[in-house]
Amino acid sequence: MQDWWKATFPKGRQTLKITDANGQAVSIAYGEKGTGKPLFLVHGVGSWSYNWRYSVEPLSRYFRVICFDAKGYGFSENPVGREKPEHQIIELERIIRALCDEPAVVVAESLGALASLAVVEAYPKLVGRLVVINVSIFPKHLPHWGMLLLSQMPLELLETIDYGRMSYLLAPLVREIMAIERRSVLFDPSKLTELDSYWISYPFIELPGTITKVAEDLQIAAREIKYLQENKPNLISKIQNNLDSIKCPTLILWGREDSWFPYSDGEKLRDRISGSKLQIIPNCNHDASSGSPDAVNAAVLEFLRDTDFLNQ
Repeated sequence: MQDWWKATFPKGRQTLKITDANGQAVSIAYGEKGTGKPLFLVHGVGSWSYNWRYSVEPLSRYFRVICFDAKGYGFSENPVGREKPEHQIIELERIIRALCDEPAVVVAESLGALASLAVVEAYPKLVGRLVVINVSIFPKHLPHWGMLLLSQMPLELLETIDYGRMSYLLAPLVREIMAIERRSVLFDPSKLTELDSYWISYPFIELPGTITKVAEDLQIAAREIKYLQENKPNLISKIQNNLDSIKCPTLILWGREDSWFPYSDGEKLRDRISGSKLQIIPNCNHDASSGSPDAVNAAVLEFLRDTDFLNQ
């Protein structure tokens, strides 16, 4: 099987060292293509850089596209130790600072988009333009049964399964389960190819620790959502309450058929971020980057052109 990183990026997979939220040195896997202003592609929970496979080439014609795996996802290192609720925000900020020295474009999806909103709130000079896609900013519960299941399983049990390589031993079953899950968030399930199934499931099968890491982040998310519904202090409401501080031009993209978060959340988000623009993508479920990449790429480029960022 051809290495996806080598096939996609001129230098293949590169490695960046950052200090994570727990103070540990961590290797972050990333690839970059193109020249010009930096544009970061930020994936959601349970996925990795491969989710942006249809955006790297089109956007790299105009930007220096940087596509990375969040800590513990894809090919990035997964250090020992339990996570802080805000670790993705802290680590995203450090990755952006390490790879560019000017305001960047950030294009982010789902939970990655939530972290990106928080980064822009806390570090307004770091991001020049922001695009969030199907962002989990007003959640009522975990949107998928698989997420709910993982959020309730003891991490110690998952570590035994994970590091015992049980997913490797059951690779065909794991691949099929993940294919079913991914098809459920695509408007056209037939778009998911056998090659897609191979690479989407690759970290879960070949890289021990991935399942546990995803489960831990889902457990954090479930707890934060529970606190949100109970009006207890939580990270989500903190991000919600600071949305009016976002001043950089912001585009909100939402799949009309998103089965995880309704596009009415996008309308509410537009009303909370002054000057932001909302664009609803027809025939698009939650996985917009894979399911409707042409529409996403066109919307991103039009937004950057309209806000005078494309040719600066």
